[in-house]
Amino acid sequence: MVTENDIIQFSKQCEEIFTQVSRDIIGQKSVVEGTIIAMIAGGNVLLEGVPGVGKTRLVRSLGRVFDLPFARIQFTPDLMPADVTGTNIIVKDEKGNSTFSFQPGPVFSNIILADEINRATPKTQSALLEAMQEHTVTVMGVSRRLAEPFFVLATQNPIEQDGTYPLPEAQMDRFMFKLLVPNPGLDELMEIVSMTQKTMAEVAEKACTGEQLLKMRETANQIPVAEEVLKYAMIITSATHPDSECATETAKKYVRVGASPRAGQALISAAKVKALIKGRFNVAYSDVEELAYPVLRHRVKLNFEAIAERVSADDVVGMVLEEVRKKYKSKI
Repeated sequence: MVTENDIIQFSKQCEEIFTQVSRDIIGQKSVVEGTIIAMIAGGNVLLEGVPGVGKTRLVRSLGRVFDLPFARIQFTPDLMPADVTGTNIIVKDEKGNSTFSFQPGPVFSNIILADEINRATPKTQSALLEAMQEHTVTVMGVSRRLAEPFFVLATQNPIEQDGTYPLPEAQMDRFMFKLLVPNPGLDELMEIVSMTQKTMAEVAEKACTGEQLLKMRETANQIPVAEEVLKYAMIITSATHPDSECATETAKKYVRVGASPRAGQALISAAKVKALIKGRFNVAYSDVEELAYPVLRHRVKLNFEAIAERVSADDVVGMVLEEVRKKYKSKI
């Protein structure tokens, strides 16, 4: 059972994490908060933005703050699956006999930075699927368990840029959040340039260990969710499907495929962490609504009509939320 002391300790730990990350990252508060929420909840994060806005720096800083082994994989069109997972190599023993020995790839770490993940071919992208969901890696018929905690924090350039491959739906669904990293404002840009003129190195210090992170996750899992709030989150998820019983007019008009059950799981898991960060003992409707955008924007597949009318995934999520509020909230 979660005690008041657990909540106070959780909030203090989060405050220290945010403080240390802010020593390296100027602005981007919603992106930083979203990434940390997902890590505590045990989810993977996809960061999308143009080059140079600090996506890679954020992930490196989080590796320092959580004091976890960190591996970076630079995705390129010629990257092969074995470059990610590792492979069996032939080695000779003392007697000169040849045997196979497994050489682990960079995926055998706690934090994986999949840099520019949409620059690799679908075959290589799929090498991460098992690791992201089951936290295991299978090579030559042998499954190996990855160390906990394990996260994939991937960056990608906007899909319109040259030399990119769209991520398959199965992989997109394995990211708890998709966070959009905007360009900095004028004041933030001045701060960034001033800071990097002194040093380009990260200066964030350790604020949380892997064991403490797992303890925070365990605390969050015990936070109660009222049945009405749980139902509201599931209605939002279901409302993105054009053929469901809860389908909204927006979904029927603009959506080809709605969000999967993983979206519902992600909404609740992340909402528990957000409630604790705010110092509350229970999940509120507002927690679910705020997290609907990062949870749903990459899981909702738009149809041709949405593309023709230049309606974005965020526009669709916003309209679905508005319709759900009007239609269901008073009835729950």
